[in-house]
Amino acid sequence: MLHPGDAISPRRRVLYVLLLGALTALGPFTVDLYLPAFVQLEHDFDATAAAIQLTLTGTMLGFGLGQLIVGPLSDKVGRRVPLLVVTALHVAASICAVIAPTLLLLGVTRVVMGMGAAAGGVVAMAIVRDLFGGRRLVIMLSRLALVSGVAPVIAPLIGSALLTVMPWRGIFVFLAAYGVLMFVCSIFFLPETLPKERRQGKGSSTIWQRYASVFSDRVFIGVLIIGAMTFSGLFSYLSASSFLFQQTYGFEPLQYGMLFAANSVGLVIGNQIASRLAARIGPQWVLAGSTIAMLLGGFGIVVCDLLNLGMWGTIIPLFFFMSACGFTFPCVQVLALDRHGKAAGTAASVLGMSNSVIAALVSPLVGLISTDAGITPTTMAAVMVGCAVIGILALWFIVRPRTVAMLTP
Repeated sequence: MLHPGDAISPRRRVLYVLLLGALTALGPFTVDLYLPAFVQLEHDFDATAAAIQLTLTGTMLGFGLGQLIVGPLSDKVGRRVPLLVVTALHVAASICAVIAPTLLLLGVTRVVMGMGAAAGGVVAMAIVRDLFGGRRLVIMLSRLALVSGVAPVIAPLIGSALLTVMPWRGIFVFLAAYGVLMFVCSIFFLPETLPKERRQGKGSSTIWQRYASVFSDRVFIGVLIIGAMTFSGLFSYLSASSFLFQQTYGFEPLQYGMLFAANSVGLVIGNQIASRLAARIGPQWVLAGSTIAMLLGGFGIVVCDLLNLGMWGTIIPLFFFMSACGFTFPCVQVLALDRHGKAAGTAASVLGMSNSVIAALVSPLVGLISTDAGITPTTMAAVMVGCAVIGILALWFIVRPRTVAMLTP
């Protein structure tokens, strides 16, 4: 056996995929579930669209900070304890969001919710790396993404459905219940995968050594930038889409949720195809194609808007952009984690933190450049195009695909 996970039965692997996927999905649920409520929040709090978008920014900042704490901590004390503590924090923050009387307090609770949701994705990736490596790591991450990828597909639909029967605060009741479910399942079904002897291995005994091991890796730095730019382009769409499609194109919340789900299907399809291609030709070469596709998708939105092609001129190239993001994410994860098995939690946390924080800083640019004319397809896609260009430059000048070895069995 090359890796501990090789001895796990297929049935047990399925259980791990389902549970870890559900834990990872807590992050997308926390972010995506309340997107259809942006217009209601704007009305109830008598706030601007930019102010409502800041609650999303706060969520992502908290998400990034939480990952930065949980990842290295899980390398030091094991996977279970940080996961349980931070998931409990998410539940408490969700309950506070239900009763938040002002937009400011809601924003604060969203920051804490982001921190609480951070553990699921970081610990899930670290556990998979504890158990698997090489090409099987690609397969397991893709299966994990298939389960967790359902979250952004159904989250807006669930959010839209909840808004038809209850006020927007009911969304946070749902999130609190989901967090409780994940907490209980983690206690009973998730074992510790990082034994004490592995927590004290050479070169990974301190937090600083673990950070040094990942930040001294040129390829890791390159894929870190690519992942952050992909996430930023994606969140430029997330932060703007509710206003663009519901106010500009007149979508009802349920229609918006269905559109969001359709785009997320492209994300999941791209993810699954990318895992097969990465195992055959290498993840670095999949990134070479996906980053160009992201650029073309974003540029297509701008061109269609300038040609006044209307709603479909936005929806179609947007689907291709989302699919290209789906091709990119698993390849970034594999290149980052496969090279740092002894610091998997730290590597996963740095990857997730950079995605969240940079996306939180970049996505408000859509609102800032839309101040006078309002949010349009062009203002949304301009940020996407810029992110894609930076990702392409990072791939060819920092990662340098020809220098990256193929994955081991």
